[in-house]
Amino acid sequence: MKIHDLSEKNSVLNHFLGEIRDVNIQKDRLRFRRNIERIGEIMAYEISKELQYKNWAIATPLGVKNSNKINDKIVICSILRAGLTLHNGFLNYFDGAENGFISAYRFHPNNDDNFEIKLEYEVVSDINESNLILVDPMLATGQSIVAVFNKLISKGAPKEIHLAVVIAAPEGIKYLESNLPDYCHLWIASIDEKLNENNYIIPGLGDAGDLAFGTKL
Repeated sequence: MKIHDLSEKNSVLNHFLGEIRDVNIQKDRLRFRRNIERIGEIMAYEISKELQYKNWAIATPLGVKNSNKINDKIVICSILRAGLTLHNGFLNYFDGAENGFISAYRFHPNNDDNFEIKLEYEVVSDINESNLILVDPMLATGQSIVAVFNKLISKGAPKEIHLAVVIAAPEGIKYLESNLPDYCHLWIASIDEKLNENNYIIPGLGDAGDLAFGTKL
């Protein structure tokens, strides 16, 4: 797996990462959602450098300019519900992309710390011969992404696979490396310290879904 750590160089990305973590700033849900969306836009720009392009002869009012445009089919798939705002950021840049949405959550059958990943709602465009971009703000254990990946791959064969996460734990990265194909690209805005005993990212930012859309029942 090829890992792209976008926080290695200073950019405005680090500013937005700081704001979504800050306990005072993140209380503003509109600002939190917009910052996640901005991070998605930056990640989309970085991923765009890996795509295939073709020549484009553009007729302007005064002549013709030869340029390039994306020649790849793109499918953006997000894991509900936390992935929606990140998805919007990608869609702002890849505005002609097809889309997919899958719900995944931790199910605790014995009401203890042990859990399994449940997949329920899903609607996904045709991913065959596409550049599939799977987005989720938080990479904790990695089990949700692997479960969703396996579900998607059962439906088709994409040409390229990109996984995009905002904050990742080392344990989650290791799990993906052990359970996903080597040809996958993993794009990370920030790598954090570890998981705690409840499998939440430390220092992290809290629950991205709750911060964006409100607490769950």
